[in-house]
Amino acid sequence: MNKNSKIYIAGHRGMVGSSILKLLVSIGYKNIIVKTSAELDLRSQNKVSDFFKEEKPEYVFLAAAVVGGIVANNTYRANFIYENLMIQNNVIHHSYLNNVKKLMFLGSSCIYPKNAPQPLNEDYLLTGKLEPTNEPYAVAKISGIKMCDAYRSQYGCSFISVMPTNLYGPNDNYHSQNSHVLPALLKKFILAKRNNKKFVTIWGTGSPLREFLHSDDLASACLFLMINYNKPGIINIGIGKDISIIDLARTIKEIVGFKGEILTDPSKPDGTPRKLMDVSKLTELGWKAKIKLDVGIKKVYEEIKDINWSD
Repeated sequence: MNKNSKIYIAGHRGMVGSSILKLLVSIGYKNIIVKTSAELDLRSQNKVSDFFKEEKPEYVFLAAAVVGGIVANNTYRANFIYENLMIQNNVIHHSYLNNVKKLMFLGSSCIYPKNAPQPLNEDYLLTGKLEPTNEPYAVAKISGIKMCDAYRSQYGCSFISVMPTNLYGPNDNYHSQNSHVLPALLKKFILAKRNNKKFVTIWGTGSPLREFLHSDDLASACLFLMINYNKPGIINIGIGKDISIIDLARTIKEIVGFKGEILTDPSKPDGTPRKLMDVSKLTELGWKAKIKLDVGIKKVYEEIKDINWSD
């Protein structure tokens, strides 16, 4: 892949896609194709077919997906499996039909079994039951991984699958029902400070352990792997270090400057007890994350602290 290669970023307005786009533009890639969902409905086979025939991209970053936190995953179960399957099936298949040189499929750490050993090694895929609250989304992502491997096996396609850990960064989702834990907590603490609340309540016990990667680091890893990696199966992207949800809340509280208490609500689900990626495979290839969690959160906080939210 060179600076004049024709590159399609599916999902360029999302947190992952926008970070990849920003990185590629910043280092001189000149031939990038982007389409909004209004311009190109990736759930439509006919529209995706016409797009690939017309544009003929050489490289594809498949970052488009329907995503959300525990509430959204557990509530919109049919949407999460149907829409994600349609998006990835269309993009992967038509990448094959139109001779795309290389495609990167972005998955999620939720593909791993709920009670898999920690840290999560790539070999643990499909070795146990999934976390029930996000099973439909995970099944869709696992299907995408297996689809990439099947097209590689049958047709010789250079389709790779990468598994990011929990992400945060610019263009994150702050919707009250659909956001992930870190942006949801950031929003809660900002609003609590703004409205002089005496406490902030977090979902669950606060004991689950999670790993968080800034989307700019993910973009760096994606570009590195697009250039340097071409194997079947999956490769994890993360920092190799986790934090409890209660400690994450304390960190965010300090960054935001909220003076009240933190309460937990054990009646709400915790989700998977721990999700820490084994990133030794990626580290051995020569890539490591650079943005520390507190530094990344401070950066995001400065970007969003004055937003007037309305869901």
